[in-house]
Amino acid sequence: MSTPRLRILLAKPGLDGHDQGAKIVVRGLIEAGFEVLYTGLRKTPEEIVRAAVDEDVDVIGLSILSGSHLSICRKLRRLMDENGLADRLWVVGGNIPAADRQALKELGVAEVFPTGSRLEAIVDFLRARAPERVG
Repeated sequence: MSTPRLRILLAKPGLDGHDQGAKIVVRGLIEAGFEVLYTGLRKTPEEIVRAAVDEDVDVIGLSILSGSHLSICRKLRRLMDENGLADRLWVVGGNIPAADRQALKELGVAEVFPTGSRLEAIVDFLRARAPERVG
């Protein structure tokens, strides 16, 4: 009997139209053995939360290059709380200034992976921090 794989939702919120990096992360996470659901471009916080609930994911990851990370994450936090997702591991990657990383962590983001982060660092973090999925 195999162990169920960790389910990760990777989303591209807002009007950002650049997803090459997100697609590389998706492929790397799949190759590392995770089950990854990619939302595609330009998703609203409401669409992201609905997908997380519908797909029963363990981890919510956002890729944000637009500069709107604080406003998006504030709204996402509220929606996660309202929809029973407060306990899900939440990570953010992309063009995130160092000055904003603490504010994201205060919202509940477990880790911030700025542009240029190594895929191995993301995989290692998820393996160390993500809950074991029980079938």
